[in-house]
Amino acid sequence: MKKTYVLVGTGGRSRLYYEAIAGDFKDCSQLLAICDTNQTRMDYANRILHEKFNYPILPSYKNNQFDDMIRKHQPDIVIVTSIDRTHHHYIVRAMELGCDVITEKPMTIDIEKLKIIFDAIERTGRKLRVTFNYRYAPHSTKMRELIMKGTVGNVHSVHFEWLLDTQHGADYFRRWHRDKKNSGGLLVHKSTHHFDLINFWLGTTPELVFAQGALMFYGKENAEKRGEARPYYRTTGVKEAEKDPFAIDMESSEGLNDLYYKAEHEDGYLRDRCVFDDGISIEDTLSVLVRYKNKAMLTYSLNAYMPWEGFRVAINGDKGRIEMLVVESSYVNADGQKDHEGVVKSKTIKVFPMFGKPYDVDINEAAGGHGGGDPVLLNDLFGTPEPDPFERAASHVDGAMSILTGIAANQSIHSELPVKIDELMI
Repeated sequence: MKKTYVLVGTGGRSRLYYEAIAGDFKDCSQLLAICDTNQTRMDYANRILHEKFNYPILPSYKNNQFDDMIRKHQPDIVIVTSIDRTHHHYIVRAMELGCDVITEKPMTIDIEKLKIIFDAIERTGRKLRVTFNYRYAPHSTKMRELIMKGTVGNVHSVHFEWLLDTQHGADYFRRWHRDKKNSGGLLVHKSTHHFDLINFWLGTTPELVFAQGALMFYGKENAEKRGEARPYYRTTGVKEAEKDPFAIDMESSEGLNDLYYKAEHEDGYLRDRCVFDDGISIEDTLSVLVRYKNKAMLTYSLNAYMPWEGFRVAINGDKGRIEMLVVESSYVNADGQKDHEGVVKSKTIKVFPMFGKPYDVDINEAAGGHGGGDPVLLNDLFGTPEPDPFERAASHVDGAMSILTGIAANQSIHSELPVKIDELMI
């Protein structure tokens, strides 16, 4: 018997899910309806489904008809891929109406919304899955395996450096993510992946967080300090922006054009804001210190304007050290090439035993977005997953533990004081 789904939020990330249901998992999954604030975006999703998979045209519902959609179609599961600040609303209402939920990361963006979600789970008994695709990438799974095997003994410290480049990194400053009220900033929206990996690898949860962060590269004031003038608030069709390496032209991309540019008349959302304009309230330069309940320590940095995309990780234990370097392809979300998201260009893992010879670790190759993690995640969600010794499926507790680090870090930046995780949930 097929599992039935509805989806709310038909922006760029949603395509991963609705194409999976209509394609590889059509024999066991069925999408019944879609919901969004914007009819043009829903029409685009229907067109992709019909033209690519010969899927029947799905009923579409505006966001204020969400309850009507659930009551009419009675799906087993609701998929939430809407703007981050609205995740809690759809998660809670879906549960109250009798559905389980799959949500994109981050689960939500602040403590108040997190408490509302936990209350709904307790009241309704429904289940919530959070889609941490980076857990499923072969190199991330291999790191989990090495630590589980005790390759470097007890882990005492981790250094984690994430680099977002001037294409992908800049994209967060063009979109709704630039407003912290929408996304929680990069420490919640993006770093939730990275903080989850630490929790996943080490099998622990955060205890104490201290952070610093600032907008140091993007934004009008920073551009003016460097003597750079960009007299435009958006970049599509703007002559002065034609030679701007940070600009995108949505008319040149079928995905961006059909999904956003042609949808502007409905809600006024501009997908191509100038990254050196006013109105940015998120940071682009971030440093975080975390102490975990097992007393391991993390030093973490994220910079969103680097020459290359990827990350470096060093795991230090009482029997040695593991170093991992991953270089990823750059991309722009919803540019029509969803398989390019997080595609790995190169990856290495090297073990340095305390009294032995260093050696390279073999890593399985895997196709697909996010280092090959997306296809495995989708099978876990919609297919027939096999027993997983690495326990990669993420629950609402995993989702909470990842964003609590980012939420605490945001609070620490504001207060200039360390923040205890346990005190946030009181």
